[in-house]
Amino acid sequence: MAIPASLQKGLKLPVIEAPMFLVSGPDLVVECCNAGVIGTFPSLNQRTTEGYRDWLVEIKSRLNDDAAAFGVNHIVHGSNERLMADLAVTVEHKVPLVITSLGAVKDLVDAVHGYGGVVFHDIANVRHAKNAAKAGVDGLILVANGAGGHAGIVNPFALVNEVREFFKGTIILSGCLSNGQDVAAALMMGADFAYMGTRFINTTEAMASDGYKAMIIDSGATDIVHTPAVSGIPANFMIKSLEANGIDPKTLPEHKLDMGEEARAWKTVWSAGQGAGTVHDVVPAAELVARLRSEYAVASAAFATKVGVA
Repeated sequence: MAIPASLQKGLKLPVIEAPMFLVSGPDLVVECCNAGVIGTFPSLNQRTTEGYRDWLVEIKSRLNDDAAAFGVNHIVHGSNERLMADLAVTVEHKVPLVITSLGAVKDLVDAVHGYGGVVFHDIANVRHAKNAAKAGVDGLILVANGAGGHAGIVNPFALVNEVREFFKGTIILSGCLSNGQDVAAALMMGADFAYMGTRFINTTEAMASDGYKAMIIDSGATDIVHTPAVSGIPANFMIKSLEANGIDPKTLPEHKLDMGEEARAWKTVWSAGQGAGTVHDVVPAAELVARLRSEYAVASAAFATKVGVA
């Protein structure tokens, strides 16, 4: 496995709780890390850079000695006016893992490497992956078809295989991963980490509303629509959420990315991946991680028996 040494400490299952806009916060991050998976959040989930700094201080103070690493997501896009200020705080606090989206910049990668941090970058296709590799990132998050949030449309088998041909770093697979068996399958496909978002929305520590969590339970793969209409970047949203906001999924408007508009929209237009159909409850993050670990062990043993190596 190509997992950086700095991310191996305290890791009990190769899972990263994805940094979800308006959903991931200190409570979810801390509980995930203390349970043995990597917890992450977007810096923009705090309204100010000072608030972001406060969250880092809080998270670090609440982590157990044997906790897994934590990470933060930075949007590397011209419309994010806070990027440089937030990055300075990240460097100040030496955040172990930095996840970048909507732009791979070598200067940012170098700044994180300067204190020993690790950079993973979101990609939705091979072109994005090659650009990020040139910027020197340590890992690529392959956002495959069916993932929640800003998602791609490429089949995960195709994406993993093509990226592995030229990239030797860490591979993180995203897209409809909801249980321990999915984690085992991701590793069998050649990934080093499973990247989970939608499943962690339905935890008690997530900042999502009760209505949001209930809608995920009531939705399946066919209740998700992939559209750029909300943020300007193609993303997956629950059709029931669009309809509740007076948006007809059959006549979605054109839209250009604007961080301010996006922040307002995502409060009421709720994203989820096609894996929503396998989410049936809301549980504490620690309980979910324990469940994932048990399912992963069972799936791994079952596979070993099938191929005759047990």
